[in-house]
Amino acid sequence: MSARKIIAIGGSDAGISAALRARELDPTTEVTVVVADAYPNFSICGIPYYVSGEVTHWSNLAHRTAADLAATGMTVHTDTRATAIDAAGHRLTVTGPDGATRDLDYDALVIGTGAVSVRPPITGLDHLGPDDGVHLLHSMGDTFAVMNTLTTKDPKTAIIIGAGYIGLEMAEGLTARGIHVTQIEALPEVLPTVEPELGALVHDELVRNGVDVRTKTLVTAVNRTATGALAVTTSRDGETDQVTADLVLVVVGVRPDTELAAAAGVELGIKGTIAVDEQMRTNLPDVFAAGDAVHTHHRQLGITWLPLGTTAHKQGRVAGENALGGTARVAGSLGTQVVKIFDLVAARTGLKETEALAAGRGWVPVSTTSTPDDHKAYYPGATPISIRITGDENTGILLGAQLIGHRTAEVSKRVDTYAIALHHGMSVDALSELDLSYTPPLGSPWDAVQVAAQNWVREHQPHHQRAGLGVSR
Repeated sequence: MSARKIIAIGGSDAGISAALRARELDPTTEVTVVVADAYPNFSICGIPYYVSGEVTHWSNLAHRTAADLAATGMTVHTDTRATAIDAAGHRLTVTGPDGATRDLDYDALVIGTGAVSVRPPITGLDHLGPDDGVHLLHSMGDTFAVMNTLTTKDPKTAIIIGAGYIGLEMAEGLTARGIHVTQIEALPEVLPTVEPELGALVHDELVRNGVDVRTKTLVTAVNRTATGALAVTTSRDGETDQVTADLVLVVVGVRPDTELAAAAGVELGIKGTIAVDEQMRTNLPDVFAAGDAVHTHHRQLGITWLPLGTTAHKQGRVAGENALGGTARVAGSLGTQVVKIFDLVAARTGLKETEALAAGRGWVPVSTTSTPDDHKAYYPGATPISIRITGDENTGILLGAQLIGHRTAEVSKRVDTYAIALHHGMSVDALSELDLSYTPPLGSPWDAVQVAAQNWVREHQPHHQRAGLGVSR
C-alpha cells in the first residue's frame, strides 16, 4: 500500500502545524506544504520588532529554518502558488517559481491560506503604494517594502492609520527608530478590543512617548504633495484637517483569503470565512481548513471569526491529525490576547459586556474595575494593574477579563489565569479557591487576579450567594 499523501496550502501557523502533526503521528505519510512566498513558518507577529530593530535580522523571525522543516521529512515548495483545487479528482494545481503549472495528487488537503490586509476605501489609496511610501503590513513581502522605505528614504515622520494591535506595536517600533508618529483611529479610543476606560491608559502611554494620537478621526484621502510629502486628509466632528508625513502605514485589519477555496466549492460562512466543523472538515470530501481563513469555534459565542496565531496553531494541529483519519476536535477559542505598547501591557480574554449581551445567552453582564498592586507594596517596584472583571449577575459565572499594567507586572501570566478559569466555566467567586504562587517580589497571598475577583463578588453577587467565607476574603 502506498504512503498516504497530505498537502497543506499555506506556510504560516495553520499549514505548518498541520504538516508537523501529520508527520509526528505517521512518519510514513508524504506531507507537502505549498507556500506562495519564500518564507515558510515565519512569525508575522514578530514583524514590528524587526522594524524596531529589536529583532536584528529578518531570518530570525522564522520559527523553524528550511533545514528544520526538511528534517521532519516534509516537502516544502516555496514561491509556489496553488491555483485550483479539483476536489473530485483529489488534485491540486500549482504554479511554481518558473511559471510552470503542474498537478499534485492528494489523499487529504488542508487549506491554510490565511488572511490579507484590508484596503479601506480611502481616496487616493488605490494609486499609491510602497514606492510612494504608503504601505499595508501583513506579510514578509510587506515588511521588506517598509524596511526599504525606512532605509532608502530615511523618513522623519509617519502616519499610522489604525490603532489595533499591529498599529500600536508599529507606533512603538517606528518611535524607537526616531520617527515621529501620528496615529489615527476612527473609533472613540485606541485598542478597541478593551473597554475605553482601559484603552485610555494605552492612549496616555502613547502620548507619553511622543505619539500624536487622534481618535474619533476618519481618514478620507491620501495624496502626494508637490514637495513629495504624503498628505492625509481627516474628518472629525465635521471638521476637516490635513496631516503630512514621509511614510503612511495602513493597518486597519484583515479579511480571510478564501478565493481559492470558494472557487473549488468550499462553503463559506460568517464574514466570508471557510465554514468547518469542530474537526476542521469543510463540506468537500477529504478537504480540511485551518487558520485565519476559517471561522472560529468560540467557547462562549459559538461560531464567530477571531483570527489569532494561537488559534491557527491549534486548528492546524487538529486538521493535520484528522487528515490522517483521526477524530480530534478543537476545544474552542476564548480570544485570549496580549500586546505590549512601550512600557504597558494590555490583555484580555473572554467577553466584554457588550459582547456578552450580544451573545443572546441570557447573561446579565456586570463589571468591576480594580487596581491591585502586582506584588506586595513593601517590596520595591510595585505597580498597579487595572483589571476589569465581567461576570453574569444571575449565576456569578466569569465571562471575561481585561488587564492593563506595567510590562513588569506579569500581565500575560495573569490573563492566562482568567483564561483557564473561563475554559472550565468557573464562577468569579471560585477564583479565590485557586492555589496560586506567592512571594513578595512577584505577588501577594491573594494574587491580583483574586483581589479583582473578590471586588466583583462584593459589588455584584447576590447577597444570598455570598454568605459565609466567600465574601470576607
